[in-house]
Amino acid sequence: MAELASRSRHDLAATLALAQIPGIGAHRLRKLISTFGGAGAALRAPHAAIAALPGFATVQVSAIGAGCIDAGLAILERVDELHARVLLEDDPEFPPLLAEMSDPPAVLYVWGELAQARRRAVAFVGSRNCTEYGIAATRKLARDVAVTGQVTIVSGMARGIDSAAHQAALDVGAGSVGVLGNGFGIVYPPSNQALYERMLAHGCLITELPPDQPPYPGAFPRRNRLISGLAHATVVVEAAVKSGALITVDYALEQGRTVLAVPGPITSLTSVGCNKLIQQGAKPALTAGDILEEIGLPRGDAGEGKREEGSGKREVDDQRTPPSDLDPVQRSLWDAMGSELRHVDALVAAGGGDAGKVLTALTDLELRGIVRQEPGMRFALR
Repeated sequence: MAELASRSRHDLAATLALAQIPGIGAHRLRKLISTFGGAGAALRAPHAAIAALPGFATVQVSAIGAGCIDAGLAILERVDELHARVLLEDDPEFPPLLAEMSDPPAVLYVWGELAQARRRAVAFVGSRNCTEYGIAATRKLARDVAVTGQVTIVSGMARGIDSAAHQAALDVGAGSVGVLGNGFGIVYPPSNQALYERMLAHGCLITELPPDQPPYPGAFPRRNRLISGLAHATVVVEAAVKSGALITVDYALEQGRTVLAVPGPITSLTSVGCNKLIQQGAKPALTAGDILEEIGLPRGDAGEGKREEGSGKREVDDQRTPPSDLDPVQRSLWDAMGSELRHVDALVAAGGGDAGKVLTALTDLELRGIVRQEPGMRFALR
């Protein structure tokens, strides 16, 4: 058994070494493994045998010949150090929806609770430069879908709509999967450090890139196909005409998945993409029930027909549950704030009178997307 485990790790390292060679994407990697009976054998294959394969250029053949399993072993050591995992597409735990794609990843890095990536899921995508309306719509819809306890929220860990969707799911104790355009060990964007920590504690991160691989422009469209691929439905919230979110929509449609869009003001540039999607036949996402029925779950009441009762009060449908990991000062601020802005002086008093602790707590809550700050040191819950 020990020998078998050693061979399995050796073959996995050889697969990772091949995958890191420039120009060897998932298709060529599969071709090499199937032709030579394994990744290790492919690394040792004669130059002429590789050159005879269709679709392999001279530069790729030379790179494979110079490949070394040590590169794959170094990746595995780093994965172990991070307490992450590597999955190949024939692994029994490989997310089943990704396996249905026409171009599934040959190698997948997973960090966190993998079971969340195998559940019924809804993806939320949208603009990084979103409006308060977009944040509020995302948080409400993602929260109301996630609170059912039957759905994982998937997004791309970017600023704006992505972060709001992840945080809404985590705040109600539900699962969330973040798909990265970089490798583990790098936080991108750096402002999402707190969100990364929450995702590792209560969610799951996934990427095709090896640990410590910085983000690069071409990685994000590839990431987008995994976001839609992991989800039964994709919801677009605020997308400009040439938004990356619309690339995710294209992938979702190619994959045969449902697309919904949140309508927005016709005067808002960030809502043009969503409004056009609806015009072209996408279902409007007005409530969580609209989303749930598209993935085969009961609509429930989903917040329909509920409105704000009066100024200074939380919305009737805003039955927020405080995150379970708030410290005492943060919890006192949560209890003191509603959707109405409050000046920092009032919050200092509510938080026990220690201005330093209250400001630190407010900063942390703002970074986590729980609190918003407006000019004049005024704060409110998102």
